[in-house]
Amino acid sequence: MSQVFGNYIEKISGIHEFLALKFFPTSQKVRQRWRTSGLSANFMADYFATFYPGGSNEEGIDVQAEIKSAVSFIANELLENAMKFSDDSTIFPTSITLHSDEEQILFIATNSLSEEGIEKFKAYLQMLTSSDPYELYIETIEKNAAENGDGSGLGFLTMINDYAADLGWKFESKEIQGQLVHYVVTSVKINFS
Repeated sequence: MSQVFGNYIEKISGIHEFLALKFFPTSQKVRQRWRTSGLSANFMADYFATFYPGGSNEEGIDVQAEIKSAVSFIANELLENAMKFSDDSTIFPTSITLHSDEEQILFIATNSLSEEGIEKFKAYLQMLTSSDPYELYIETIEKNAAENGDGSGLGFLTMINDYAADLGWKFESKEIQGQLVHYVVTSVKINFS
């Protein structure tokens, strides 16, 4: 049975352009590759930037550069989280897909989770979706500073506060080769028109 948090978006009608990357657990576990997620995110940003003309809008903002920056940041955060928190005991691939049209981009990231990871993540999402995102962002920055933290917990909040992103999560389970696999699908939608 699936469980949804936030504003989960399965797909957007009319989107024709998409790019998908999958990372399969092989001899090197997906979790060990999370530090290289920036390479994949930058590739996705460069690829999608080619679909949008350069030049400035009415406010003097270079739209192509803004889209490239947003895609790079969001894809990197989603890939880092998906890889870092994937369940290495499964054969489930970690993936990210970007869908785009003239006005919006939809990111879909999928990864397996351990049973303990599911409960911790659901508790975090309950707090995230029931709090004021700006206040939670400030609280998290202050907590990280007081504890000499590494900025952990800021990715989703930055997407919401800086990119006005709609975020949602769907938790599901399915049997793969006799093994019950728990996974989460994260959706992030940004508008840029």
